[in-house]
Amino acid sequence: MKTVAALLVFISLAIVATEGKPGIGFQRCLCRGAGLKMVNPKLIQKVEIHPISPSCGYVEVVVTLKNGKGQRCLNPESMFTKHIIDRIEKKTKIAQQNV
Repeated sequence: MKTVAALLVFISLAIVATEGKPGIGFQRCLCRGAGLKMVNPKLIQKVEIHPISPSCGYVEVVVTLKNGKGQRCLNPESMFTKHIIDRIEKKTKIAQQNV
């Protein structure tokens, strides 16, 4: 009986310890691979930044292109993508100050 109780406690602790951690098991990321290093800025209609989540252990930057040319994933480590993220952060700060 003590063995069964100890086993249940161990399993419960294992579930609590792994719950919500990214990268365990099958990941449902939007992007495959590292992504593009650069896209023509004139073609970008919308930028989406997806932070690390339980379903995907990576930061993902997805841009929607104008004229229905689809979506592309950008490499979050590239200088181009970092520059875009910085510009978005600056615009967000300015918008929050004006409210």
